[in-house]
Amino acid sequence: MSSDPPAPRGRVADRGHRRLAIHDAATLGHDQFVARFGGVFEDSPWIAEAAWRRGPFASVADLHAEMVSVMLDAPREARVALIQAHPELAGRAAIAGEMTPESTSEQASAGLDRLTPQQHADLLALTAAYAERFRFPFVVCVRDHEGVDSIIAAARARLDQDVDVEEATALAEIAKIAALRLADLVEDERTSA
Repeated sequence: MSSDPPAPRGRVADRGHRRLAIHDAATLGHDQFVARFGGVFEDSPWIAEAAWRRGPFASVADLHAEMVSVMLDAPREARVALIQAHPELAGRAAIAGEMTPESTSEQASAGLDRLTPQQHADLLALTAAYAERFRFPFVVCVRDHEGVDSIIAAARARLDQDVDVEEATALAEIAKIAALRLADLVEDERTSA
């Protein structure tokens, strides 16, 4: 059992430390589980709380599937709030340094902290139009993209989606982000003795 202090609410716990083996996750009490996995879904520890009750999990894929199930089974208001919890890409929160460490790292890995003035203007215009149309921010798993231009193209393409389709697309992107965040925190088996 871990004696690590709880992570700040809505943050992925234990950054910079070894990954937890999935069989060790079964030994975590409620508070420890939420502390460790509460930030896998952006500022939405309620997903980890509900998933804990469905454990233990045989694999990281099982844990992810249960967390995604919690997300999809939630009332629409909770799903939209989850989408709205995600920061605007290269927006005010990024400039002010107010994003979660995970979002900061993810956006930086895609080059969103090194935009040209034209890329920044294009991205801000697209995400503003997107937010006005859908009433939630453009959410994309930036680690799935080869660079900024790919992300800009995705924003442009998704702007014309039907609202219901786009809500489902945003939730699918959130599920991808969560899978990558879980992989940063937990592994199916220990790889070293």
